[in-house]
Amino acid sequence: GEWPEILEMLEINPGLEGKTIFEYFRQINPGRYQDNQLRTLQRKLKYWRATEGPAKEVYFPQIHYPGDLCASDFSHMSSLGITIQRELFKHLIYHFVLTYSNWETFTICHSESFESLSAGLQNALWELGGVPTRHRSDRMSAAVNKDCNPETFTRNYGSLLRHYGITPERTNVRAAHENGDVETSHRHFKRAVSQALMLRGNKNFNSIDEYEKFLRRIAGQLNAGRSQRFEEELNVLKRLPARRFSDYKDINNIKVGKSSTIHLQHNTYSVHSRLIGERVKARIYVDYIEIWYAQKLVERIKRLSGESKHRINYRHIIDWLVRKPGAFENYRYKEDLFPSSWFRMAYDWLRSHMTLQANRQYVRILYCAAKEGQTVTENAIRHLLEQDKELTALNIQHLIDQRSTIPLITDVVVETNSLESYDALLQEVNCHG
Repeated sequence: GEWPEILEMLEINPGLEGKTIFEYFRQINPGRYQDNQLRTLQRKLKYWRATEGPAKEVYFPQIHYPGDLCASDFSHMSSLGITIQRELFKHLIYHFVLTYSNWETFTICHSESFESLSAGLQNALWELGGVPTRHRSDRMSAAVNKDCNPETFTRNYGSLLRHYGITPERTNVRAAHENGDVETSHRHFKRAVSQALMLRGNKNFNSIDEYEKFLRRIAGQLNAGRSQRFEEELNVLKRLPARRFSDYKDINNIKVGKSSTIHLQHNTYSVHSRLIGERVKARIYVDYIEIWYAQKLVERIKRLSGESKHRINYRHIIDWLVRKPGAFENYRYKEDLFPSSWFRMAYDWLRSHMTLQANRQYVRILYCAAKEGQTVTENAIRHLLEQDKELTALNIQHLIDQRSTIPLITDVVVETNSLESYDALLQEVNCHG
């Protein structure tokens, strides 16, 4: 039979599965084998592996000591379907675990980068109020490959751990199970989050802060049952240094283009048009980017996650856009110039009521928002739309000049009933009582 040949195949590649071997022999001997013979082969292979096959990898349970080892890794959370204001929130968490007590904490982040690792580890240590002896991570290949070359990552990572006096440990290639404590915590934490979302009834949050508080409550509940061993850890942790390690990355000598934009890590950001032609420094943190010019902080921008995205602030370019309103129609980043749904509704109204002047009027409304304030301009837009009045920049400016006439969105008018109406109601109740 074919068994000797199968053994030769297994000697070369012990990982071959029964179905793969079966399909191979069906191809070289068409019509000879039936589907029900696959189960026979699989049983024979199972017996062979257990009696004569290669030794399987052994997992060695480890003894953990208080305050000795912490472990961390990134965990993708997007599969949970979390939304922020109805938009899917793609994100990860940097997950940190003390292996003796299994005490855990996390930092929300948007990419596997050195900045995320640095911020997450330091947030955990300062939340702890102390420093373990060793830190174990997987090989952080995504962070290395995405952000910098391996030498730069190793140098930065080493500097971070030396700052805290922590000895680094890495898991071996394709051996993430060596970081088993944090892997197990990943599963338990995500399961706990999933269950809590079911109890909550929906997966939408008004803000990232609200979502983070939700996660903090879950982590607190999980940690509540670990308090005794956690106290043992706290008693032997080393002292924190006087300050944090710099958890940012500087990119120098970035030229601001003619479109008043800069390109950072495969994304596009606007800066003020007065910086066109100048060279700036970008200081990149986990969640935001600082723009520096001549040793002075000139802008702080929310950092984009992912690649090939853009964040254009209309305030940066409005002084020239109002002079060139015709550029608005086909502007590459046009969608960024609707700071809220009310501005989008205003533009749609203008397109349907004054087609030829729509772009000019909308750009003037944006100019008004930049100079007078976005909230008060938005309230004026809302008021004109609700009152079915002509929506023009001039009418908006007129309303803003008479601010007291615009009811705020949060204002609720409740008519007060007279006391006589209550008396009449009580008499009616008494008559029918």
